[in-house]
Amino acid sequence: MTGRASGSLVRDAAKRLSEGPAHTLDLAREVLGLSGHAGAAAAAVFQLLGSDPRFLVDADGVWSLDPNLAPLGKSLGEVPFAVVDVETTGSGLGYGHRITEFAAVEVQGGRIVDEYETLINPGRPIPGGVTALTGITNEMVAGAPYFDHVADEINRRLEGHVFVAHNVTFDWSFVSSELIAALGSAPAVPLLCTVRMVRRFVPGLRRRNLDEVTRHFGVKVHARHRAHGDALATARVLLRLLDEARGRGLDDVASLEWYLRRRSRRTKKDPRQIPLALEGDGPHGRRSRK
Repeated sequence: MTGRASGSLVRDAAKRLSEGPAHTLDLAREVLGLSGHAGAAAAAVFQLLGSDPRFLVDADGVWSLDPNLAPLGKSLGEVPFAVVDVETTGSGLGYGHRITEFAAVEVQGGRIVDEYETLINPGRPIPGGVTALTGITNEMVAGAPYFDHVADEINRRLEGHVFVAHNVTFDWSFVSSELIAALGSAPAVPLLCTVRMVRRFVPGLRRRNLDEVTRHFGVKVHARHRAHGDALATARVLLRLLDEARGRGLDDVASLEWYLRRRSRRTKKDPRQIPLALEGDGPHGRRSRK
């Protein structure tokens, strides 16, 4: 395969197929620059396009674009991600718990480009157990702004971004609830969970809490259980996970979301072990809707 990034190769394949269907070996030659062993060339094409639902292949080894699905969106390298962590007075949003600290780390183009953090006065006492875990005391937040005072700034930092968190449901539920209370609405943004990404991309990792995940990737956490420390560590984990996604041919948010939603199969078929109806082969083939 050529030295080009797989993401750009996916886009080259999509551009070629927008002109009309193409045989596996034609894609291997025109997109990947492969003209050698037919089985190896076919395997490379399946590895590149097989995880994206927009690419279809029929029993004759002819690829096409699914007309019912949206085209490739902005590449993962161009998308701005807001990696968020919040500390709260407790885990039960339904019990009136509030945010005590908010942090957002912006990731774009394979690097961290901006950071924001603030303590927040929750308007209610912080339980002793929470203080023992986070180190955030009632005295620390007494002079901090209420969420209403920073809502516009937080909303600005989230709009137009993919909202990312380690266990995104928890952080988004608190942030969106506070934004709705303060501003009347929360931005309509895609949600991306690094726990879910780790589950798919690092299936051998038995525990997926932030301590285990950062240890696996060799990421240091400078202040565990503080919003900025956890958000920064999660952002660095995200950078490694995005590299893994691009290595699997996942080049935009839509294909990444589809891949994360898709159930893992217990046995993965290797296209090199499947008879393909390639030029000069017999009548056996495979139909696959990716």
